[in-house]
Amino acid sequence: MVLLQFSAAQGPEECCLAVAKALKRLQVEAEAQTVRMTLLEQEDGPRPGTLRSALLSLEGATAEVLAAQWIGTLQWQATSPYRPRHQRKNWFIGVARCPEPAAGLAGEIRFETLRASGPGGQHVNRTESAVRATHLASGISVKVQSERSQHANKRLALGLIALKLEALAECDAAGARAARRLLHHQVERGNPGRVFVGERFEPLH
Repeated sequence: MVLLQFSAAQGPEECCLAVAKALKRLQVEAEAQTVRMTLLEQEDGPRPGTLRSALLSLEGATAEVLAAQWIGTLQWQATSPYRPRHQRKNWFIGVARCPEPAAGLAGEIRFETLRASGPGGQHVNRTESAVRATHLASGISVKVQSERSQHANKRLALGLIALKLEALAECDAAGARAARRLLHHQVERGNPGRVFVGERFEPLH
């Protein structure tokens, strides 16, 4: 499993649109490679259909290879759909891989199993596959039910706890919510790893 965070950084609303388009493009590539993509968390952008940031997981035989193709700065070349007369036509977003859980972290966490809730009718509640993980020292807690097996949900919960612990370590007085934007200041303009063009967010070969 690979955890990726997409961010528009402090960019304008066009960058938030680029994040949303990038996720759709990644979904297409993931399906083509039989990699499962799951959106875990998102922060909406200023306009409907846009995203300031998104946290997702990739799972499958080629998940590592696919993730490596996306990590770094992404450039979208397109006329702004919001400001047609605006001269700027290059928009940048960032993609970062989230930290791997430290060795021994699982021993610091209390896992509780519970029945999953939400869509799915009776099937979703038949087994206690959902997991609530609590980091005993910090009190950080997450609930995961996106996977069908308890083992997979525990693994994902461990990764999310590791991400939140790193955010907490680097957090300032702005609070934990601001720490979720750790990637925002890291978007490097002018040196993109991949370039996409046009309204359809097509890769530039």
